[in-house]
Amino acid sequence: MTTTLPLPRSRGTGDADLPWLPVWPGSTRPTAHGDLSVGGVPLAEVAERFGTPVYLVDEDEVRARCRLYREAFAEAEIHYAAKAFLCRAMAHWVEEEGLGLDVCSRGELELAVTTGFPAERMILHGNAKSPDELEAALRLGVGRIVIDSTAEIARIAALVPYGARQRVLLRIAPGIAAGAHPAVRTGTADQKFGLSSTDGTAQLAIARVLEQPRLELVGLHCHLGSQISSVKPYLLAVRRMVALMHGTRQAHGAVLPELDLGGGHAIAYRPGEDALDVRALASRVRAELRSACATVDLPEPRLLLEPGRAIAGPAGVALYRVLSVKQNGRQTFVAVDGGMSDNPRPALYGVRYAPRLVGRAASAELSPVQVVGRHCEAGDVLAAGVELPADIRPGDLLAVPASGAYHLSMASGYNLVGRPPVVAVTGGTARLLVRRESLADVRSRDVGL
Repeated sequence: MTTTLPLPRSRGTGDADLPWLPVWPGSTRPTAHGDLSVGGVPLAEVAERFGTPVYLVDEDEVRARCRLYREAFAEAEIHYAAKAFLCRAMAHWVEEEGLGLDVCSRGELELAVTTGFPAERMILHGNAKSPDELEAALRLGVGRIVIDSTAEIARIAALVPYGARQRVLLRIAPGIAAGAHPAVRTGTADQKFGLSSTDGTAQLAIARVLEQPRLELVGLHCHLGSQISSVKPYLLAVRRMVALMHGTRQAHGAVLPELDLGGGHAIAYRPGEDALDVRALASRVRAELRSACATVDLPEPRLLLEPGRAIAGPAGVALYRVLSVKQNGRQTFVAVDGGMSDNPRPALYGVRYAPRLVGRAASAELSPVQVVGRHCEAGDVLAAGVELPADIRPGDLLAVPASGAYHLSMASGYNLVGRPPVVAVTGGTARLLVRRESLADVRSRDVGL
């Protein structure tokens, strides 16, 4: 573990001659022959040693972003959202940096526990938790369970051992639309998460939880969406959640000690895009919470946050090898050896990236191309309308920054193409974290005939 960590870059802080640099990990440096190094390791060396496609994660960038949250929200409890990306090393890093863990499946829960992550520092999420997941959470001693529906109240209470109490949060849909795409806006009442605070559903659920002797309602939770670049939705959420907490005290005499504002903090995927300013968020949320609580004479609850993408996303780089370049009509298609099986986000949300040629110098003029994947889908487009050197050719290496979140965590086995490996870089060394999924792995799951 290094002692000096690069601070996450914000928009506009890159070298004037390198306008693309701010979306890369803070350790990124140009090297000879058109290559880049991350964590002191040349990207071409990573591709040669581990093959392509391959994902690398800058350990120091992950740690620096964990520390940024801890410093900005010094009084809050920060839980890394494992759904963004989880492996044993990631769980170990965030634990060492003092963060808790937000998990939403038995797989995430047990992977972290077997790594040595303390279950009491975990929060279990999910709109449809299975009986096995709830049983495992209680058996392992998960710190908090987020109740997402009224049906879960009695279900969880029935599993709590006699004489014990399970701490729970209640997920609220506060009626706030925020997020970069309709599929990731989770704060409104017309989607599957949480309980509406506008039709009485949330208030009824609060009353039911308070009636359960085996459940301890420690607070309220909301998650507005993903890729939110403005502070304003969070300030509105604070006001609405404090109002609900005030109503809870009036109706039941219960003062809830915790308020979880979830995550959803935006990062920049391309130069010039806005990322959410974490320090500004902390300052303004703190002031809003203080003001809202003072207005209704309510003790300030302790804040909880659940950043995922904002910690893992900028730390990751995906490397692909070009397989073919062809002209169809007026479009130039650059096909690579990965695609929607390791990064489904462009197909799901239409997101855009800024891939870069690495590993060789290029003097040709830039030309617009479509970077496409290898899969049998017309929608398998990794980067639409991006500019790459006109002499790009098979065998070239493309690197895609901001690839650390919601790529491999959502990877599939489409076309039975194995998932890529994950490599950590730090201090000039690279080490394998997750090996490449092999054909033997694929065959071993197919047991019928």
